Amino acid sequence: MNLKQTVDYYVKSSWHSIARMYNQIAAEHGLSQTIGYVLINVPKEGVPATQIAPLMGMEPTSLSRLLKNMEEDGLIYRQKDELDKRIVKIFLTPMGIEKRKISKKIILDFNEKIEKNIPPEKLECFVLVLQQICEQARKE
Repeated sequence: MNLKQTVDYYVKSSWHSIARMYNQIAAEHGLSQTIGYVLINVPKEGVPATQIAPLMGMEPTSLSRLLKNMEEDGLIYRQKDELDKRIVKIFLTPMGIEKRKISKKIILDFNEKIEKNIPPEKLECFVLVLQQICEQARKE
């Protein structure tokens, strides 16, 4: 079998195209695709820093650097949990909230374009297949 005909080739090349597109658009707003993804995953009530890495599929050391840079850029702030001082929660600053709105709009706009060009039944099948692929990868 040709390696350019494998499932992971199509998944990886598609994701690279999407990430490149997101990074180009995000750069216009002083963001990156990764920063936008973090912003989207921080709820109003904050989130423990330890929970962000698994959501992003990142190593904790890479996430620590990213969060440090985001804090320096004024997008997030850290606060110790009032009940358990060992837990440090991440919250968005007002600027982080604004940048999250931009990130969300970029994602929804792209999703809308996809939905306009691909029939719903094909998208539903695509999502189911990706879920199965993800489950299989987790078993390996």
